[in-house]
Amino acid sequence: MTWPADTLARANDIIARYPKKRSAVMPLLYMAMKEDGRLTDDGMRQVAELTGLTPAQVQSVASFYVMYKTEAQGKYLVSVCSSISCFLLGADDVLHAVEQAAGVPAGEADDEIGVEHAECIGACGGAPACLVNFELVEGLTPEKAKEMIDWLRNAKPDVINADELQTLFGGRRSFDWAIKDENGAVGPYPAFPPFGTAAHNTPPLEPGRLPSGSARSVPLEGGAS
Repeated sequence: MTWPADTLARANDIIARYPKKRSAVMPLLYMAMKEDGRLTDDGMRQVAELTGLTPAQVQSVASFYVMYKTEAQGKYLVSVCSSISCFLLGADDVLHAVEQAAGVPAGEADDEIGVEHAECIGACGGAPACLVNFELVEGLTPEKAKEMIDWLRNAKPDVINADELQTLFGGRRSFDWAIKDENGAVGPYPAFPPFGTAAHNTPPLEPGRLPSGSARSVPLEGGAS
C-alpha cells in the first residue's frame, strides 16, 4: 500500500526539515495513524521505506512510545492522567466517571470512544486533568467528565480543541493559556497542521455544539443546552 500523493508530499516536506531522513520517523508515525486510523503493518512499512529504516526499527519506535496506537481507539481517545498530582486530587473518580458514562473500561474502545489512563501529561497545577485526542482539559470533576462524554456521544464534534473543552468542562488551570489555538485534533492523534492531523476549529464555543446541518439540540446535564 502507498499513501496518497498529498500525504506523500507532506511526508517528504517533513523529511526535508531534518538533517537525516530517519529523524522524521516519529512525525511520520502520526501520519500513518491518520491514514489508517491506527498504526498498521502497512503504515509502518511505508514509514520505513520513506525514512530508510527497517520495518523492525520503525516498529521498535512505535512500540516504545504509548502515544502510538496499533489498536483502533474510536473517534475520541480520552486519556485520564493518573500520576501523583491527579491521583491525589481525584483522578480515580474522574476515570471511573468516564468509564461509566462511556460504557467502556480503561484500555478498551468502541467505535466512538476509547478510554485509557495516562501517565503525567504535564498539567499538575490543573489536576485532575485529561486529554481528548491529545487536547488538554484541566480541573475536571467526575460530574463534568460525565457531561464531556455525553457531549462527545451526542454532538460528535469533528474537531476537538483544548480551548473548547476547557470552556465547557474544565475547572482550575495550571496557568493562563494565553494564546488561543486556532486548530484542533481530527482524530485520536496529536494535532499538528504540517502532519495533516489538525483542522481549523469549528466555529462556536458553546455547550451542546452540533455537527453542521443538524437541527437537534443537545441538552447537557446541569442546565446547559
